Amino acid sequence: MAVQAVYKGVRMSPRKVGVVAALVRGRSLADAVVILDHTPRRAAAAVKKAVVSAGANAEHNHNYKPDSLFISEISVTPGIRYRRYRAAARGRALRFARSTSQIRVLVDGQQRELKKKPVTKKEPSEIKE
Repeated sequence: MAVQAVYKGVRMSPRKVGVVAALVRGRSLADAVVILDHTPRRAAAAVKKAVVSAGANAEHNHNYKPDSLFISEISVTPGIRYRRYRAAARGRALRFARSTSQIRVLVDGQQRELKKKPVTKKEPSEIKE
């Protein structure tokens, strides 16, 4: 079962973020973090934040082994678009849109085995007469 993390509202275009996401698709979590640390693009910080969050979700919430995690799927979709205006000639204002992105990361790996608590038998309490 894959564990996911979604980072919404990234203030970058999905096309720019998608290029960076393609660098780490299918890699182990440790390799992906190293690659994103050394990628000289602004989108690398946002993708790294989503990848690290997915790893933390898997480790702490779903009891996965941290060294066995790998990115099974990473997708970048367009988010909402902020409408803005830019000054133009003759006192006009022209519309333009600032696009945002949503990064969805699915991480998979091996789960830790649960430690079973030893079951102690309770002795029947002494019956008072």
